[in-house]
Amino acid sequence: MTLAHKVRARWIAFKPKWRGLWLGHFFMSQQKIGGKPMQEDIQALQTIINNSQHLVFFGGAGVSTESGIPDFRSAQGVYSQDLGRNFSAEQLISHSMYGKYPQLFYDFYRKHLIYPHAKPNAAHNFLARLEASGHLDAVITQNIDTLHEAAGSQGVLKLHGTVDRSICQECGRVYDLNSFLDAYDSQGIPRCPHCGGVLKPDVTLYEESLNMEVFDQAMSAIQRADSLIVGGTSLVVYPAAGLLQYFKGKYLVVINKEAIPQDDWADLVIHAPIGQVFSQLVLPEQ
Repeated sequence: MTLAHKVRARWIAFKPKWRGLWLGHFFMSQQKIGGKPMQEDIQALQTIINNSQHLVFFGGAGVSTESGIPDFRSAQGVYSQDLGRNFSAEQLISHSMYGKYPQLFYDFYRKHLIYPHAKPNAAHNFLARLEASGHLDAVITQNIDTLHEAAGSQGVLKLHGTVDRSICQECGRVYDLNSFLDAYDSQGIPRCPHCGGVLKPDVTLYEESLNMEVFDQAMSAIQRADSLIVGGTSLVVYPAAGLLQYFKGKYLVVINKEAIPQDDWADLVIHAPIGQVFSQLVLPEQ
């Protein structure tokens, strides 16, 4: 039985519990895309969280947009801006660009992927509190910012690496974000203060493989989960998006401003900003 069929089957039992607009086999929110979530949606999500023993959160760029970090794949994101160059954003943050045209790579990277003054929003803060209270097993993120950590989350699995770590390609020394930004030379290349080697961000560029140790940890967390909340992601970047196939638990929740194909798999779909949704939740009772 496929995951889609499993979801459809368990909706028969799930349907009577919560009110909403019943479309075929799916519980769909009645608000407009990107609108304010209905109270029934919030109550349904709260019930799932309260009853979960092994809850996992899987998030993407939309989790950080409410902190002022653009969603690269939205209509208003960096990918849509007129860069004034004959390169796509994907090309600019690729391994090939890093190797062949480092000035272009590092210029784009510094301007469009680093937001050192961004602060955690309601989504980051609620997830950190949920983890601290013992009700969240893991945060899996496709983001490279450090907002989950800034909010206090400890169990963060970063599929695409982090901006807060750069490695000298000559001596292997490791630098944090502030040191990396201070290391840019007159040619626009960050160099190791110790040996002069190039500092490469510890992020997964296009054309590079994921850190499979982190990927395996994320896969294991999803396999153990009885509830999985997917938030702020269009689930179009693979292999990260393929992690959903490993979920065999009870409830799959999708929270996103726009509809995505995986809505059809979900037990609960909320089309609204995730920070707005999480700001209305409370921690489960001990």
